[in-house]
Amino acid sequence: AGALLGALGKQLYVRDESFLDKATAVSGSGPAYVFMLMEALVDAAVHLGWSRTDAREMVVQTVRGSAMFAERSALHPAEMRNMVTSPGGTTADAIYQLEKGGFRTVLSKAVLAAYQRSVALGSLDNAQSTSVSRRKPAKKPVRKTIATRRRRS
Repeated sequence: AGALLGALGKQLYVRDESFLDKATAVSGSGPAYVFMLMEALVDAAVHLGWSRTDAREMVVQTVRGSAMFAERSALHPAEMRNMVTSPGGTTADAIYQLEKGGFRTVLSKAVLAAYQRSVALGSLDNAQSTSVSRRKPAKKPVRKTIATRRRRS
C-alpha cells in the first residue's frame, strides 16, 4: 500500500486516525477546489477576450508554476503571495476583491463541510459494516449505484 500511495504523491503519517477525515477534506477533495479555481480563471480569461484553449493553457501553466515554486520554497504561502503582489498594483486590487467576497471564509467552510461529510460517511460505513457482516450484501443495488455514478460523470 505504501508503494502505491508513494507513487501518487508524498506520504504523511499521522498518529491519530481522526486526521484521516481531515486529510480527506483538505487533500482528498483538494483537487476539486483547485480545478474549480482553474475553471473560474479560464472563464474570466475568456470573458477578457482570450480563446478558451489559450486561457486554459495560461491557467494550467500559472497553477503549475505556482505549485512548483511552493514545493521548492520553505516560505509560508502568504509570503509567496506578498512576493507577487505589488502595493497598489493589479494583483493587490484582485486580492482585495477576493477578500471582500469572502474567499477565505467560503473555502474554510467548504473544507469544514467536506470534513463533516467524511466523518458522517465513516460513521455510516461503520454502522453498515456491522450489519453487513451478519448477512451477505445484495449485488444488484451496488451495480445500480456504480452505473448511476458513471452516467453522472
